[in-house]
Amino acid sequence: MPLNKDDPRSLGGYRIVDRLGAGGMGVVYRARSRSGREVAVKVVHAQYAEDGVFRTRFRQEIEAARRVSGAFTAPVVDADPEAVRPWMATQYVPAPSLAARIRADGPLRGVELRRLALGLVEALRDIHRAGVVHRDLKPGNVLMAEDGPRVIDFGISRATENQTLTETGHAIGTPPFMSPEQFADARSVGPASDVFSLGALLVFAATGRGPFDADSPYLTAYRVINEEPALDAVAEPLRGILARCLAKEPAERPGLEELGREFVEVLPEPAPDDAHTVTLRLPAPDATRSATFADPESVSMARRSRPRRLPVLVGAAGVLAVALAVYLVLGPLKGGGRAETGRSATPSATQTSRWGTPPAGWRPWQTTVNAPAARGEKPLRTNGTGTPECKLSEGALYCGGDGVLPVRLDALTGKAVWRAASMPAGADADRYASWILGVHDGRVLVYQTISSESGDSDTTALIALDAGTGDRAWSRAVDDENADLAVAGDLVLTPDSGASITARSPRDGKKRWTATLPRNHYCSFSEFGGRPYADCSSYDEDGASVAFALDPADGRRKDLPPLPSHADPVGELGGRMIFAQWREESSSLESPYTGVVSVDPDTGARRTTKFQQELRGTASLTHGMLCFAGSSGQVTCVSPTTGKVLWQTATTLEQPGEPIADPQGRTVFVASASGRVAALDARTGTLLWESYPRADVVNGGFDSPDVFVLRGTLVVATPDGTVFGMDPARPDRKPASG
Repeated sequence: MPLNKDDPRSLGGYRIVDRLGAGGMGVVYRARSRSGREVAVKVVHAQYAEDGVFRTRFRQEIEAARRVSGAFTAPVVDADPEAVRPWMATQYVPAPSLAARIRADGPLRGVELRRLALGLVEALRDIHRAGVVHRDLKPGNVLMAEDGPRVIDFGISRATENQTLTETGHAIGTPPFMSPEQFADARSVGPASDVFSLGALLVFAATGRGPFDADSPYLTAYRVINEEPALDAVAEPLRGILARCLAKEPAERPGLEELGREFVEVLPEPAPDDAHTVTLRLPAPDATRSATFADPESVSMARRSRPRRLPVLVGAAGVLAVALAVYLVLGPLKGGGRAETGRSATPSATQTSRWGTPPAGWRPWQTTVNAPAARGEKPLRTNGTGTPECKLSEGALYCGGDGVLPVRLDALTGKAVWRAASMPAGADADRYASWILGVHDGRVLVYQTISSESGDSDTTALIALDAGTGDRAWSRAVDDENADLAVAGDLVLTPDSGASITARSPRDGKKRWTATLPRNHYCSFSEFGGRPYADCSSYDEDGASVAFALDPADGRRKDLPPLPSHADPVGELGGRMIFAQWREESSSLESPYTGVVSVDPDTGARRTTKFQQELRGTASLTHGMLCFAGSSGQVTCVSPTTGKVLWQTATTLEQPGEPIADPQGRTVFVASASGRVAALDARTGTLLWESYPRADVVNGGFDSPDVFVLRGTLVVATPDGTVFGMDPARPDRKPASG
């Protein structure tokens, strides 16, 4: 995934190449050392780095992982647990997870299953010999590398000789693969717990289903503790071995040496001419699913075919905690999806005047970015559903994304008008991504990437499509090593090899001018009044940032004081550029914002206004308010000139995207990853309604939904590829069938 503006460009001598995703503790990046060696760097979330107990846990994690070294684990290369934001670098493993492998090609059979089982036994043997219990062995934490499986992510493991930091009455893990003792008392968890998880994982590998699968984490936990595993689909004699692994009592489970001998006896041997490794000969993986420590179950839910198995925290009040988690993620389970909180999903008669009137004959609709199009290509066939990002322009919704060909949808009917034939012949669909930069002068500007098999280089291009037909108008190869692609006014900025950037006409791609960029820097561009502004960060950790504006007519450079550090540009107000500033010692997705900085675009002079309280979430400047939507569902709007909190309202939405206001500034809308939408009064913050979920799959990680206001309707695109139109005056109206 492309780097965000607030991502570091270098860390501990490693140059950050791209973002791979996130685990439960932090953000994961692909990085290169000065010698060219690739590593996966895990950087702890800021809110945890400030916790002394968590720092101790992370230090233990590093020490434990360094003690583990085997053919089927990924070694620690470097680490700094004492840094302001602690980090750890491990071997980069270019491979999909076992979960992705099963989704793509179905259950493992014969020799493949033998290789996986014996590889995992050997990995756990090495882990346990180092005095470590993994405690979260699951399909998402097993990477299917060419030379054998790799067990990764010791994010919640603990050295067995030091259990003092595990809180009484709590357990951490993923319910379908947790042992009964993990739910009862985390402090009692030992190596036998990993054997239980291994048994559950191998049932999943052999059948495509876990032995305790249920419709909710609560039911799953109940089955793990109280019911016998479902093993009918596992053939004998393997069934008997896995049944002993899944014994409720730890003492009744076999040891790893015994398991290894039994797997050798009951699983078929490789052919004489087969390789003597655990090679699985899988198709080359997508880079977004290939990082050590990057848990695909939390990094990119776009490639899942069923709802995410949620990690839960279970203690004495575990039943209520899990039930609450299910409610927050999936919404109410009764009442047809309407919130059972006293908050009506249907506006009252006195409220309806705030909503615009949809066009005559309009009705709610729902589709996906992969719906058949009237013109152009069929959708790509990938291992997932595609993660869209969309732009609205003149009644049309243009979407692209990971594994998604650029597509135009009619935003009032949901019909797919065209799908572009933009992927080169012979390219791997699972390595393809397209991102809509904007729509200008009848051209849809698309940033296209094709990941290489080795993961060390990508093919990137700018493609301009005819907005009416989807036909290619022009294209240019780009080298985004030192700058990002950007659109400013009537220009599209394309980075060149070396340190320069070229401004082109969106209509025909003709060169307008070329400007030189500072060397050894990476430049991000934003627009103010049609003028490009560059914010260039040094690749050297201690290097100085550079800021300048470019004349849109000829590219002449005007140097400015450095733009605000640790700040996100959110828009313009009163002729000034507005930045939301976050606390300097952190840069995670939920970093606390501390104030707002306004910058004079001509001189660079700035004014800083502190907030009354620290705020978290996704920031947006909408209708004169600076609003934040936190991952917990809390929405806060402040005055960007005084920093005063205007209102703060709790919603039950999970992982909401940017808040937006309607054109009249009466209502603020925010949508969640599950496709639930909330409407709040822009003046008071009163929650007007919350809708039922629309997405087929609740995607996690860093993907956020898009919501747009169009002629009295709302248009929403969720991370799983679902797109729908709804009536804000009647949000509980069901989409028309067909």
